[in-house]
Amino acid sequence: MRQADCQPALHEPASLEDVDGFVSAERRESLTTAAGTLRLQPIEGVHYRLVRPVSHYHGHLTEIYRDDWSLTDAALVQVTMTTTFPGRIRAWGLHRSTIDRLFAATGSLMIVCYDARRTSPTYRAINEFMLGGRNQGLVLIPPGVYHGWKNIGDDEATIISMPSRLYDYEAPDRWELAWDSAAAQATIPYRWP
Repeated sequence: MRQADCQPALHEPASLEDVDGFVSAERRESLTTAAGTLRLQPIEGVHYRLVRPVSHYHGHLTEIYRDDWSLTDAALVQVTMTTTFPGRIRAWGLHRSTIDRLFAATGSLMIVCYDARRTSPTYRAINEFMLGGRNQGLVLIPPGVYHGWKNIGDDEATIISMPSRLYDYEAPDRWELAWDSAAAQATIPYRWP
């Protein structure tokens, strides 16, 4: 018998039960639907919108935020730009009253939200958004939801932040739980890759 006669046909399905390690493997789920939308159940109050650059003869135009997107009726009072070096993690931030609008403009970012609000219908839910220069998008984060990001690319990454309240230099509406602290690891069941 020739060796080719012993080989299974390429079009036949594999018997995965006979593959070492299969019992430990998990079925991969697509992060998007067939229509191209994110397959994600947002945390209560978290909204996101992917954007599409419009190309023209001189370059590209990208709408970052518009009131008629109806993501929130909160005022847009300040715009800041934050850069993050490759491999760096900036987490976990938390606000009492401020709504955060984070627009991933450049680089490769993993923006993560964690709902620790005990009375929320999405209590203990985690949302991951993979956004940046090749997949720009806006994430709106309500008060009381932990959030942060990691630059998972090789270049500096940029986030444009559009909070609903002016930054108060004397009493900032910002609390931080260092992502690598024992308290964060006991509170937030998320490990950065």
